[in-house]
Amino acid sequence: MPELPEVETTRRGLAPHCEGRSLTALQLRDTRLRWPVQSDLAEQLCGHTLQTIDRRGKYLLFRFEHGTLLVHLGMSGSMRVMPSHSAPGKHDHVDLCFGEQCLRYNDPRRFGCMLWTQDDPAKHALIAHLGPEPLHDTFNAEYLFQKSRGRSQALKTFLMDSRIVVGVGNIYANEALHRAGLHPLKAAGKLSRPKSEVLVNEIKQVLDHAIQRGGTTLRDFVGGDGKPGYFAQELFVYGRGGEPCKQCGKPLTEKAVAQRTTVYCTACQR
Repeated sequence: MPELPEVETTRRGLAPHCEGRSLTALQLRDTRLRWPVQSDLAEQLCGHTLQTIDRRGKYLLFRFEHGTLLVHLGMSGSMRVMPSHSAPGKHDHVDLCFGEQCLRYNDPRRFGCMLWTQDDPAKHALIAHLGPEPLHDTFNAEYLFQKSRGRSQALKTFLMDSRIVVGVGNIYANEALHRAGLHPLKAAGKLSRPKSEVLVNEIKQVLDHAIQRGGTTLRDFVGGDGKPGYFAQELFVYGRGGEPCKQCGKPLTEKAVAQRTTVYCTACQR
């Protein structure tokens, strides 16, 4: 599933090609996403100028002067810049055309979404409950420490709760906890203030670095320019169960935590 760095990479790749430009055509080939795409979407958007593409968590917000198109890439989706005349592939469900170029939405499993709203997107049911962005100043050590008080759930599960902080998905939770030297099964409520600061800093660093590297390609993720992400080459723990820890050499342990693959070092993470 595309996580925050992959979605941010996509946003940065798309924005220069369409911000400030008028939508000239919208081709809707298949409305059957996670929720049906409204059939009159072209009537709503064509002729209007796309002001900006923002991101909230894993949602892309295509902001027009009269509303916002919320896009989620689901588990296998992508948006790429393509020539408007290029032939669509099997899973190319939607084209947003800006003259000679289009943003092509591809989603083999159709778990993504494309929803139009004329209300404040921050109050949308899919977004209103989300916690702070991990790269913003509002996500800091004191915030994380206070939110963790009294929590008995595993620290990794706690970090992946979008109501606590958005976008710290499975890959990056594994990596940040290893960098911080924290055991993923440690009770969140036992997190100290000093360790909260270390963990927040590592989350920010691993996410920022992943964005700079274009995200992580585990199966078929590509950014808006069609290029894969390269952060997978620099993973310390995720996908490396049984292999030597890059810090101490001890074999990494892999187990399922809340039905998600969790990899950690029993020597380096306490």
